[in-house]
Amino acid sequence: MVPASSPAALVSTPAAPGLSAVPAPRPEPSMRWLVGLLLMAALLPRLGVFFINENLYGDAVVRTELAERWWSAPHLITSYKDGTYQFGPLHLYLVGPLLSVFDRDVAGRLVSLVFGVLSVVPLFALTRRLFGWRAGVAAGLAFSAWGMHLQMSTTAGSEAVSLFFMLGVFALLAEGVEENRFQPLFWGAVLLNFACALRYDAWMYIPLLTAALVFSSEDRVASLTRAVGFGLVCLPFPLLWMQGNEMAHGDPFFPLKAVEDFHRQWVVDSGGAGGSVGWRLQQLGFWPAVALFTLTPGVALLGAVGMVKAWKQHPETRWLVAAAVLPALYFTLRAAVLLSFVPLARFTVTQLVLLPVFLAPGFAAVVAGRGVFARRAVVGVSAVLAVVMPVALGIYTFRTEGGLHDSLRPVSPTSTNPVAVMQVARFLKEEVAARGGAAAIDDDPRYMDLQVAFFSNLPEMRMARVRWDTFRQRLQEAKPDVLVRFDQGNLLKDPGVKLEGRTLTLDGVAYVEQDGFSAPLHVYRRQP
Repeated sequence: MVPASSPAALVSTPAAPGLSAVPAPRPEPSMRWLVGLLLMAALLPRLGVFFINENLYGDAVVRTELAERWWSAPHLITSYKDGTYQFGPLHLYLVGPLLSVFDRDVAGRLVSLVFGVLSVVPLFALTRRLFGWRAGVAAGLAFSAWGMHLQMSTTAGSEAVSLFFMLGVFALLAEGVEENRFQPLFWGAVLLNFACALRYDAWMYIPLLTAALVFSSEDRVASLTRAVGFGLVCLPFPLLWMQGNEMAHGDPFFPLKAVEDFHRQWVVDSGGAGGSVGWRLQQLGFWPAVALFTLTPGVALLGAVGMVKAWKQHPETRWLVAAAVLPALYFTLRAAVLLSFVPLARFTVTQLVLLPVFLAPGFAAVVAGRGVFARRAVVGVSAVLAVVMPVALGIYTFRTEGGLHDSLRPVSPTSTNPVAVMQVARFLKEEVAARGGAAAIDDDPRYMDLQVAFFSNLPEMRMARVRWDTFRQRLQEAKPDVLVRFDQGNLLKDPGVKLEGRTLTLDGVAYVEQDGFSAPLHVYRRQP
């Protein structure tokens, strides 16, 4: 796993074994200036969408609400039922304190913005170490324009935060192996603990990277020692989390099993239970399709070619290729063959972010033996696509609904809720929450009731939500003035509910439908 020489440097001989894959030209530009420029390149487009994006995907609103609950009574979260459910506890620790300073719809997004922008630093460090500073700049610029990451960096999911830690792990691992030092490996393992405390998909990198270290050097004793040390330092959070869940649920893997059960049911609900050929083919091509569409074809294809070239010609970098490919193959197997997993685009980011690392060797392979015009054409077309595609997609999906717009919104730089949902949420915020009132909110199979409740700014104690098992209790305590119903919600299935024309009766209390709102939402006011 010691970085190998690149094609650009085949004629040169490293001064000592284990130097970078591409010996950097001397003298190098100021690293402070390069990093500063890359940080600005990452920050500016993210600021451009920060003020227009809304929490929608990545369970952003649920994570923020859980962080609010935790911050109201801070404690050490030790298990699934201790306040975090299927989410990682570290994200709540990061978002909670900011809720005392910023609005709930800003705090979590600000955490993502900070970590999303900072991610360019370990990405540049990793790429520079392997392929030189020019390759690092190219990778950083490609990352800065990555449309899907723009959304993740400006909404309150955990993907941007987790990706920062994973890139730090990769960068420190490369440093430790190259310089034959354990200290970077130690800190890499510490960061992997943090990543595991954010998202469960990071757990697979403990055995994967530990196994990679076993083959990191011809000195088997040194390699095995490094692997054992790294693996042991990775274990504190996973072991403590497993113990907490064993004590709380009788199963150390309870959260993981809960997530797996959810995905199995999701396969059924999504129409994949029968294992049709179409479904399997869709899952089989999911990772490549997301790479081509979100990283854009130039970056994705050059990175993929670079990975193939590195695997063949630079075996010392195979560990990083494996870190991208093996998890993608594992999830593809579960989705396309075992039918136990439904992939989402945001699940792919830890693997896709490594494609820009291999841009330089990919570019060298594609333009080998070609003239200046061909080189400039490849660079120009790739750069234009990397910028134009995310911009066009962001405009196409911004506050536009239906059909292809909805399908593409999860990978778009812009994230906006349905207009009808935000209309009801604003009404509740201005006409109910601001006046100290309360509301009853139906549930929705697309989880839009979560969005209505979150953006209404109503305190929990002034909401009665059909989704909660405390619905009847809250009805009695809050005595809601307003009721929100969804066309496909479960409220009308309640035996205490009766709908006659524009009047809905709930437990003997009549509510009259208000004008000005669009299906599938209906707003009712309590009769005097």
